[in-house]
Order: sequence, then structure tokens, then C-alpha cells
Amino acid sequence: RAWRTGLHRQAVRPAAADRVGEADARRAGLTPLLVAVDDDLQRWVVEHRVDELDRFFIGLSYAGSLGAGWLILAALVSFWRRDPRPALATLVSVALADLAATAVKLLTDRPRPYVDPLRHATLDVSLPSGHAATSFAAAVVLARYVPARVAPLLFVLAGLIAWSRVYVGVHYPSDIVAGALLGIGVGLTAPRLLAGALRRLRPVRRRD
Repeated sequence: RAWRTGLHRQAVRPAAADRVGEADARRAGLTPLLVAVDDDLQRWVVEHRVDELDRFFIGLSYAGSLGAGWLILAALVSFWRRDPRPALATLVSVALADLAATAVKLLTDRPRPYVDPLRHATLDVSLPSGHAATSFAAAVVLARYVPARVAPLLFVLAGLIAWSRVYVGVHYPSDIVAGALLGIGVGLTAPRLLAGALRRLRPVRRRD
């Protein structure tokens, strides 16, 4: 296997930069121990990339952008079931998860690691991961509409998309965990809000 071992120059930062990063992480609500573990694990993943897997994880990262891959999958599920609810519920959940993740990112203001990145992100803040939030929100929603034996595969896919962001060098592992928890919460809540809104929009039939 072609392990990458020559990235120490990119992965090792000056001590002053580390202190700045630790200060930013503490401002985001992370403990010093979590910061250290987070940073070490993120660098370890980047330094031990496998060349043959680069395109796979880059592709997953692109597929998870703004939940695009999940929206396509939801459309296919709706077509298969002849039911618009999977696509509509997924669209609402992905949109809310992305908005919520962006809002929290702006509040925490944690800079991205950018250690030998294979991709660049639109925002320079990282906590929580928007890819993780939208992926797990979509997985929770779609799990209601697919056979029980298929549902776990949705969460495997969500986990791979989320982890791809660590692999390509633009997120810390804790960003992924936070994004996944946020996405699960949105995925459990958004369909209920949507169902309530649709009920209120239905015309009330008058009794003769």
C-alpha cells in the first residue's frame, strides 16, 4: 500500500500557531485535552492517507456538499415509493441542518485545520461540520422510508461522507461528531414540523 509519510513539513506548525489554535478551540468550548486529541488525530489521518482512497473520499466530500447526493437519493426513494414525502422531508431537513451548522460555525468561530488539504471549503470556520449535519439529517429522514435492512447503510454512507472531511484535511474529528449530533436532532425534528405545517395548510372541509 502507498502510505503517505512525507507530510510532516505541512502537518507540523510552529508553537505560536499551535497556541493560537488552542485559544480558538477553547473559545469554541473545547477542553485542552480534547483539543490535543482532536489535533493529533486529524494530523494522523492526513499523514496516513492512502493514494488509492484519495479520489474515493474526495468524491464523497463533493457528493455531500449542500446535501446534493442525499437530495438525489431522496428523489429516487420518492420515485420508488411513488410518494413525494421522502424527497420533501429530506429537502427541508438538509436545508435546516445546513443553516443550523452555518449559524453554529459563525458562533464558535473555530478555524479549519487546513493541513495539506485535498479540497478547500467556502467558509474558514469548522465547528460543526455541515457535511456531517446534512448527511445525518438526511439519513435519519430516509431511514423511515426504506426497508429496515437498508436503513443501516444510510448511516454508513453518512459516516463516510462526514469522515471524508477529516480525510481531505478541512475538519477536526470533533467537528464531525458535533455535526452528526446536530444532524440527528434536525432529522428527528424537521419532519414533524413539516407534517404539522402541511396539516395547517390543508383546506378545512365544511360539514353540510
